[in-house]
Amino acid sequence: MKTKIWKVDKYGDNLYTYPQIKEAAELLKQNEVVAFPTETVYGLGGNALSDEAIEKIFKAKGRPSDNPLIVHISDQQDVQKFVETIPEKAKLLMESFWPGPLTIILQAKPGIISEKTTAGLSTVGIRMPDHPVALSLIKAAGLPIAAPSANLSGKPSPTNFVHTFQDMNGKIAGIVDGGETGVGVESTVIDCTDNIPIILRPGGVTKEEIETVIGPVKIDSQIKEEVENPRSPGMKYKHYAPNVPMVLVDGSPEFLQKIIDEKRQEGKKVGVLTTEERKNIYDADKVLVCGNRNNLSTVAQSLFKTLRSFNQENVDYIVSETFPTEGIGIAIMNRLIKAAGHNVIYEN
Repeated sequence: MKTKIWKVDKYGDNLYTYPQIKEAAELLKQNEVVAFPTETVYGLGGNALSDEAIEKIFKAKGRPSDNPLIVHISDQQDVQKFVETIPEKAKLLMESFWPGPLTIILQAKPGIISEKTTAGLSTVGIRMPDHPVALSLIKAAGLPIAAPSANLSGKPSPTNFVHTFQDMNGKIAGIVDGGETGVGVESTVIDCTDNIPIILRPGGVTKEEIETVIGPVKIDSQIKEEVENPRSPGMKYKHYAPNVPMVLVDGSPEFLQKIIDEKRQEGKKVGVLTTEERKNIYDADKVLVCGNRNNLSTVAQSLFKTLRSFNQENVDYIVSETFPTEGIGIAIMNRLIKAAGHNVIYEN
């Protein structure tokens, strides 16, 4: 399959009228798969109403089809077309965080969204992305668009066109190149079908931000686990992994250096994932900087790009620092733990 490329300036006016957007939208209407940028990562978009389109998404990703997909819309009013009811807390979240990196799980109206989109569940996760290219494409298609991240299954999610092209060229109908994404980690997923909403996946909107709007929420106890019947994307299978083994080290820089030295004594070339503040203190074969420890949003923005960068470096093993789990830190650690296959070494 030849993959078409459309370059779109996200700062343009009335993007939904652009011929590139119209052509990409036409392919979506024909149940083809088109990758596009959102404010979090690039998404692999297909008609959420079509079994055929969803099967093509899973085939392109090389992923089993037992994981639900998030449905993307361009108008908040569209939610009521696809769900039974919108609880008051869900309405407050939409008003506060949409468009934005928050996916809300609600009871689906039966027989509308493809069961392949929902993985056969009675619920559906919906979000309105905060990216002009994404919103324009969805509007031009006139469809709800199911879109997991546009990476091969298990690999780091792509935050720019180049990484999307590397994974998806020849596998899908087209890619809309809208430049770099912003947030860097996927959306927060919150289940609003219970009285006390539950965060199933931490992401671009933090627990603390959510609680300022709707009061107490729970964090799902399985966020750090692999689950058999996931209610949200990202709860099952190894994710975000670079091409070589990786370990997280929870401890002092001195302890992390000890782990590096041990691996090098085994004859391994070792790469380190660290931050701007500590880039000069480690003796390793390769040191890559992932944002600023004093501003964790910069770590989130750089995380997947940094994990992918190790694939271009001649290393056999990656040692990563850990991060505080306040705010967006919990989303960073959630992704790193999955990238390392739950392989963590603790100093204490």
